Amino acid sequence: MKIQKRIFIQAPYLPKIRSRKKSGFTLFMPIEIKKNDTNLETILKDNEESTRRHTMNPILLDFPTEFTTDRLLIRMPMPGDGKAVYESINASLNELKPWMHFAHIDQTEDDVEANIRGAHTKFLNREDLRLLVFLKETGELVASSGLHRIDWDVPKFEIGYWADSRHSGKGYVTEAVQGITEFAVNELKARRIEIRCDRRNKKSAAIPERLGFTLEGILRNESLATDSTLRDTCVYAKIF
Repeated sequence: MKIQKRIFIQAPYLPKIRSRKKSGFTLFMPIEIKKNDTNLETILKDNEESTRRHTMNPILLDFPTEFTTDRLLIRMPMPGDGKAVYESINASLNELKPWMHFAHIDQTEDDVEANIRGAHTKFLNREDLRLLVFLKETGELVASSGLHRIDWDVPKFEIGYWADSRHSGKGYVTEAVQGITEFAVNELKARRIEIRCDRRNKKSAAIPERLGFTLEGILRNESLATDSTLRDTCVYAKIF
């Protein structure tokens, strides 16, 4: 007699069934999966990865600090980057001021350098992953981006970005956001990525729309804009 082996998958992959006899009592039904089930390996791998990330301190997570796309080098901020970022901000103030609060702050080069070093520390601590975007060929800074509002338990992230006006209109930010999305999925196992922007900021909204993000909703009167009026915030997302 040929015995067919079966494997039982344990929680969290067990469906919950509410008992009709006792309110609030939950029964768990085991899922029987044949050994040759094509989804078995994926389920077990996801279960193992989920358990590992839930029990691990995020500071212990190892992943690359830089990566490339066709035209760009994208990496974590490093001490000494303040000068390039300071120059980029000053060259782009007219375009940044309608949307970015930091553009209204009178900053010195030392202020920006201190901010960059803080971002470097937060990256190492896995608290926030700011990313600077450079041209591969020339090393010029063309944008600032990153993965923010991190929830490592999901994991989920929010991508933010602004461009150096001297390099706008060439698709660099779109390319960077696509690269950062792929990095988050492949290296950080992201299950959800959001992009939020002011409803009036059509250029910013065009990027997630171009990259296939779904507009999940518009949060009305969600925050104060840079001119102190209430702004509506568009929430775009992709799930994986």
